[in-house]
Order: sequence, then structure tokens, then C-alpha cells
Amino acid sequence: MLATSLHTSPLESLKSSDELGLLDAIDNLRSQGVSHYVSLPQLIVCGDQSSGKSSVLEAISGIPFPTKDNLCTRFATELILRRTSIVGVSISIVPSQNRSDAERHRLSEFRESLTNFNEVPTLIEKAKDFMGISTTSSAFSNDVLRVEISGPTQQHLTIVDLPGLIHSENKIQTSADVALVLSMVQSYMANRRSIILAVVSAKNDYANQIVTKLAKDVDSKGHRTLGIITKPDTLPVGSESELAYANLARNQDVEFRLGWHVLRNRDYETRNASMEARDAAEEQFFSQGLWKEFPRNLVGITSLRARLSQVLLQQIRNELPGLLEEIEVNVKEIQMALDKLGTSRDTNEEQRLFLLHISQSFQSVVNAAVEGTYGDGFFGDPRSVEGYSKRLRAVIQNLSMEFAEIMRTRGHRRHIVDQVDSNTPLSFRSEASSRYPEPEIISRAKFLDEVTELLKRSRGRELPGMFNPLIVGDLFHEQSAPWERLMRLHLKAVWEAARAFLELVTSHLTDEVTSDALLREVIDPLMEQRYQDMIAKLVELLIPHQKGHPITYNHYFTETIQNMREKRLEAEVTRRLSRFFGSRDLTTLEELPIKKVKTSSLISALTSRNEADMDRYASSEVLDCMHAYYKVAMKSIIDNIATQAVETQLVGKLGDLLSPARIIQMKPDLVARIAAESPDNRSQREQLARKLVILQAGLESCKKHVGRPTTNLQHRPWHTDVHLSSEDESGDEILHSVSDPEEVDAQEAIEASFGATAESKLFVFSGSEPVNPFSPRVGGNGEQKMEYADSEKPVLSKKSKKKKTAK
Repeated sequence: MLATSLHTSPLESLKSSDELGLLDAIDNLRSQGVSHYVSLPQLIVCGDQSSGKSSVLEAISGIPFPTKDNLCTRFATELILRRTSIVGVSISIVPSQNRSDAERHRLSEFRESLTNFNEVPTLIEKAKDFMGISTTSSAFSNDVLRVEISGPTQQHLTIVDLPGLIHSENKIQTSADVALVLSMVQSYMANRRSIILAVVSAKNDYANQIVTKLAKDVDSKGHRTLGIITKPDTLPVGSESELAYANLARNQDVEFRLGWHVLRNRDYETRNASMEARDAAEEQFFSQGLWKEFPRNLVGITSLRARLSQVLLQQIRNELPGLLEEIEVNVKEIQMALDKLGTSRDTNEEQRLFLLHISQSFQSVVNAAVEGTYGDGFFGDPRSVEGYSKRLRAVIQNLSMEFAEIMRTRGHRRHIVDQVDSNTPLSFRSEASSRYPEPEIISRAKFLDEVTELLKRSRGRELPGMFNPLIVGDLFHEQSAPWERLMRLHLKAVWEAARAFLELVTSHLTDEVTSDALLREVIDPLMEQRYQDMIAKLVELLIPHQKGHPITYNHYFTETIQNMREKRLEAEVTRRLSRFFGSRDLTTLEELPIKKVKTSSLISALTSRNEADMDRYASSEVLDCMHAYYKVAMKSIIDNIATQAVETQLVGKLGDLLSPARIIQMKPDLVARIAAESPDNRSQREQLARKLVILQAGLESCKKHVGRPTTNLQHRPWHTDVHLSSEDESGDEILHSVSDPEEVDAQEAIEASFGATAESKLFVFSGSEPVNPFSPRVGGNGEQKMEYADSEKPVLSKKSKKKKTAK
């Protein structure tokens, strides 16, 4: 189908000074170097070598360009056209940010002006030499050649000419050149703010020209691609190839949202003809054959200039808000980076002051993490690995809970069960504890055998059936043997989490060099001491459990013993009842012959004891006491590790690692080692400062054309259906119904602006949505203009006898 007509005369394409200012603002951003950091709206010319790109530029600008695809096409060329009363050409170089300061300064000084357009090719070659293209082995440069052309007949237009795409290497162009050019063109095309001008030569089958494929790869719907067909005069009249290209121009084959345009440029025989002769020959060509049926806005250089100007202007309008936001984000990131680097610091006093600022921020962030308040932007997203690592309190809490679970399931040397078989379930297994050795599973009967033997070998003056209380301590020491290893692993994990957190804090607050120096000179040695303090506290806490005799005054100890005895008694009674009644189901007594049972026989069956081995009985009592004491001691040690080792020796002291007092007491040589600036830091600050100046200047330029945001009055409290449809309320009564004094002031300001006798009909309605009849509209120069719904200015009166209705 035919592309949507963009027909407009050259003068109509520039309707106001606002539009001129908008185009100039983007060019100023580009000249300031903003395009090195933020993508700008632009037209980019892409095509194969010998596709006629240079002839297109020449036709658009009216000046000659080098027509050979040599080294001049190995860098981007910005062609800037502006309509002025003075004719002139200015050529300059926008140096790449990868250049050194000296090279940037040298290249920035290149600026040539002329009034004879025929000298442009010579000047371009001179600029190439200045960039060092012809004197080095590199055939590619990231510098940009800027050609500014002004005159009374020029359109307001900016085009970036890219190197011609190379299909294969040859004697002059290597495979590296092919890859470099392709990469450069693809990077420009991928910029969503670029309008792609895909130049296709009718001299070759367009299916063999890769520019359309590359454009479709990055712009599949063709929303920002305009195809340009060159050399249509090489097509045999009436041939299938001419018909195919005519269908392509009608947007019927390769469809682009912006459509296609056809140009007839000078050929080899007419290469020296004037621009007037060129335009006349083009007009003559499109007035005959099948081309005469084409709309005039789709053929010829005159309509293309206006079409491109309008396309670029619309793209700038669409992208300006997003461009403004992107620049603001970049400015914020640079300011944060500069804050990390700090100000220039040559003296020891400046260096100490720099560290004092860091220490204050350090304490603030660390204390927030320890307290578990994560409102600071430093903490980031908790779902990310880094964000979770920054939430130190959460990490420590989770490690402590995992430690408690590990102690419960892996803290005892032996796991005692009633009976061991191959299917004995390990109910204490957990994901957290799977990394630690499992306890040895042993039956109660076997364990009692070992305890009985131990009792015999440890007899004192106790009577038969009783036991030496020291045996409980011996069994407990053996059962709690894994504790120390598990506790050391836990303290190590907590310490490493704290150290990783401190690394994140310092890297957030300052640059990499200073952060490494702070960690190496101050924090790491202190953290090593904190770790030793935790281990010392651990050893202290374990002494009673490893060497002393059991001591507890916790009633949980006796309760646990009683519970264990009750459970064994319940099991024994159940077993005896089942045997007494012949293994009947004991879940209900309805079917049992209780009436025929002698009470004495049942009581005897339940109370008779057949444990004749008094040592075995004593062993059972020892095992119960050891098990009960183990539970009490385990709960106590878990809490003590958390409070006395982790919190007191480590977490509670993290904020003091880099306190202002410590900075003040530092020796001058230590301050210098930490805070003295490296040459790399100075260079980085200079680069960031230069980038910040460029982006801030660009930001101000954008703001002038976007305008300041205004309050949306549609959502103010008095702008409701109730207020608009109230039959009896006057303007004053409406104001009195508003509770917010600031909102009343806003309403009074409106009345003051439009007259005290104006009525309070502030809105008209379209459907269910209110529309502000005098919302400010921002012009291109930032000036606010007032527009009114239905072309009516608001007329306010103190009272309205008629009911206000919504339009």
C-alpha cells in the first residue's frame, strides 16, 4: 500500500520558531557531546557501498561530497542543515570520549569555514588527516566529522552518514573492515531514537542488499524506517525489474511505516552538472513513464527534504520526554560516582575530612542494617543476592535460626531410638543440617548396655539401684561433643556475612581504591580481632559443658524427666493390657470382658515389675537424667551464643569499626595511605565532571522545551460531580466545603486571576473524565499558554440560579 502522505512545502514544514528551537536544541546537545552518553533523535543514512548514499547527501544539502567509498566513510559524518540568510559551511571534529585529554583538545581545535561549496571534499580530506586516519594502520575512528551548512534555501535537518556496508573483503578492505563497518551500522540502527534511511540502489536486486534486512532486524514493524530508492533511471523502461521497484516504492513489498521515497541522482556522465541541472533532470524523469503516476511527495529531492524535516521533528517530539528522563538518570548516577570519589584532597587535613564524611555515612548505614531498618537506598532489592547480603540483621537472624536447627538435629553424638532397623526414619533431617555429619543411631537397649558397663566401672558408695551423679556429666560430655565444631562453623558464617556486608558498605560509600584501603588498613584487622573475641567467648561458654559437672536450676529439667518416664510407663501399661486381654484392640473397652476380670489380677498385671537387674534400672535413670539435662543445656547455649558471642562481641561493635573518633585518632601517614588520591582517581573525577557538565547543559536545554510539570487540577477535591452539580451552593460555599487551606488558596488564586465575579465552573466533562478548560499548554520555548475548552474562557459568578450541568 502507499505510505501515508507527509506532503508539505519547505516553508510549511517549519511552522514556528518553537520548532526551530527544538531542532537547534538537539543539535546543541550533539555538539556538546551528549550523544556520547545518551542516544539522541537523529536521521541515519545506511546502505551498501555504491548504493548512492553520497549522492543522496549531496542532493539534500546542495553541496558536493566525496563519492568514493574510501576512508572518509570509516567514521560517522553529521550533516547539519540550517536555514539562514548567510551562506556558509563549517567543518569540525567531535572527538571520541576514548581519546586522551590532549587528543580531545587538539581535535576540538579543528574548525574550518568556507563559502565555496566545491572545497568541501578537500576540507573533509584535511579533517581525516587531522584525525590521523591516513597515518595509522586503523581504518576506523570513533570521532565524528561535523559538517554544518547554512543558507536561505536549506531545510532544518540533521543527518548522520554512516559507512557503506561491505559484502566481502578485497585488496583494500579487509575482513576486519567488513566486521567493523557492520558493527557500527548495527549499533546506530539499534538506537530506538534513530530514524533509519535505508538507501537501496535500483541497479541491483534489492533482495541482495542487506540494509533492508538489518533495518527489519531492529525495527520489525518499520515504525522508524524510511526507504530511499536511488538510480531508478538504470532500470529498463517497462521491464519487470522496473515494475518490482515501483511496487517497492509503493510500500507493497518491503513495508515500512514511513514508506519509501525515490530519487534520481546524477550519473557518471552528468557528474559535473550543476544542482539546478540535476533537479531539472530529476523532475523530467519523474514526469514520464510509470513514475508520472506516483504522488509528488514520494519522489524527488524537494519533497524528500521537507519529508525528512517533518519526520525528524516528529521523532524529536516523541522522544524528548524519554530523553529528558534518561539524561536525569545519567546525571544522578554521575553525581553518585562523584560523591564516592569525594572532592580533590591534596593535604592531610583534606584527606582526614574526607574520611570523616565516610565514617559518618558508614555508621548510619551500619546501624540501620543492625537495627533491621532498610529504608536507605543502599539496601536495594532483597530478592537479589546482593540486596539480601546488605540486610545484615535478616542474614544474622536466619543464620541463628539455622544454627538452632542444626544444634537440635546434629548437636548430639548419638541419636537414641527404641529399635533400629533399615527403615528407621531420620525425622531430624533438614535441608539446613544436611551439610553436617549425622548422629550415630543407636537403640535404647544397646545404649543402656553401655551405660550399665560404665556404672559398674564407676561405682562409688551408692546403694544398688542408685547411680553416681558424676556419670550424668560423663555421658553429657560425650553426647555434646559435636557442639564446639558446630558453634565455630556458625560463628565463622556470621563473621563472614558481616565482613561481606562491610565490603558492600565501603564500596557504596567511596571509590574502589579508597574502599580497598579502608578494608585493608582499618576494617580487616579489627574484624580479625572481633572474630578472635567471638572464639574466646565461645571457649568461655563451653567450659561448664565440657569440663564442669552438670548444674541447672531450670524446672524444665525435672519436667523433662517426668515426661520421659510417663511416656515409657504409658507404653508399658499399653503393652501389659494388650497381653492381659489377649492382644485385643484397646482403642475401646466395649468388647472387653471387664466384668469377668478379677480386679486383683488386673492390678497385679499392671503394677508387677520384672526388672531384677538393679544396675539396669539405674542405667535407665542415668540416661533419662542425661537426656533431660542435655535439652536444658542445649537451649541455654544456643541463646548464649547469640547474645554473648554474636551480638556482644561482633554485631554490637560493627558501627565503631570506622567511627569519627577512630578517624580523628589516626596517624597522618595512615590517613595518607587510605585517602590520598591516585592519578587514576583524579583522571576519573575529571572525566566524570566533564561528562556531568555536558549532561547538565543538555538537561537544561531539554527542560526549556519540555516545560516544567504542573499540578493536575483535575484531582483537586473541589473538582467533583457534587461540586459541579450543586444547585444551591455559591462559589464561597464551595470554598468553605474544602478542608485543606492550601486548596482554598489555590481556588482563590484562580479567582484572582480570572476576576472576582467569575463563577466556579472550572471543568467541562468528556464522558466521565473531567477536562481542565484552562490547563497550561507548554510551547517549544518553555512558555505556557492558556487554552480553554470549547473556546470559552471561564466566567465565574458568585451565585448561579441554574443547576450546573456537565457538558
